[in-house]
Amino acid sequence: MLYRTGGIILARVGEHDHIVQQYADTMRANNIPCEWMTGSQLHRKFPQFTTDDRYVAVYQKDGGLVDAAVGNAVHVQLARGNGAAILENCAVLRIDRDKTGTVCVHTTRGDFFCRRVIVTAGAWINHVLGSLGVRVPIYVTQEQVTYLGTPYMREFTKDKYPVWIFHSPSHDIYGLPIHGNSGTKVAVDAGGPVVTPDTRTFEPDAVREQVCLDLLQEILPHAIGPKLYTKTCLYTMPPDRNFIVDTCEKYGWKDVIVCNGAGHAYKFASLLGKILCEMAIDGTTKYDISAFNLDREALLDSNYEPVFLRSGSKVPASTKKYPEEAKL
Repeated sequence: MLYRTGGIILARVGEHDHIVQQYADTMRANNIPCEWMTGSQLHRKFPQFTTDDRYVAVYQKDGGLVDAAVGNAVHVQLARGNGAAILENCAVLRIDRDKTGTVCVHTTRGDFFCRRVIVTAGAWINHVLGSLGVRVPIYVTQEQVTYLGTPYMREFTKDKYPVWIFHSPSHDIYGLPIHGNSGTKVAVDAGGPVVTPDTRTFEPDAVREQVCLDLLQEILPHAIGPKLYTKTCLYTMPPDRNFIVDTCEKYGWKDVIVCNGAGHAYKFASLLGKILCEMAIDGTTKYDISAFNLDREALLDSNYEPVFLRSGSKVPASTKKYPEEAKL
């Protein structure tokens, strides 16, 4: 389920290489071993990368990938084993209180009463919170990943090819080794068009596919092969792309807990789940979640520029340009 392939963060010299330096500085400050490399050194360590000294990189040996489909299934089965009921295809219509003040969650499959409720509704977060008079400033974007049928499969197995992300002024692009099918995986990270669950399409963006292919041609040409498929998904992100883990107490709903994963939470799912369980059962958590509260600048300033805004992205520069929310 967890595969340690090593991880590479890279950029062109003079083009967002300060981000690579920030990664290295952060790891060193926290005593996490890492290796700074020129592009030529990267090529010698991983010959798949045809980089030279116009690039810089930092390598961390414990980077890797997690099989999210298997991990989700395991979490669900463990939850059932501990008495949880999983209701699929059960839409939440609204949240309110009954005459005794007990929280009531109204769904398409009945009403449920509880002492506390956790809202982790992804792209539908404001649809659910809207019944409480709460709105979280988030971007819902349509993203996509592409799988390519490389003819050099042996070079891109998990034991030979690390996960990586390339930072540039126009896009952040990442890649993963072959896993679950016969193709290498590549994608632009965030910056897709802003949508709602109602307006999103499932149609791939050929321009973003080509952006990925152009970078692969530049630094990983053997990863290219016939396109196997491209599939779309939704990211749900606050402007600072940091997590949201807080109660809605300032809105009069201290018994409603809200969590948003900012488009990169899966790797933290077990920890976030533990925090949310503590908050639901005990009303608090032993972990410091102060950085994830609803009162931070990025959620209060409608002019806050999203950190994932790049010259090649399609997101607006402020939350004042959000589209209308979709209907439940």
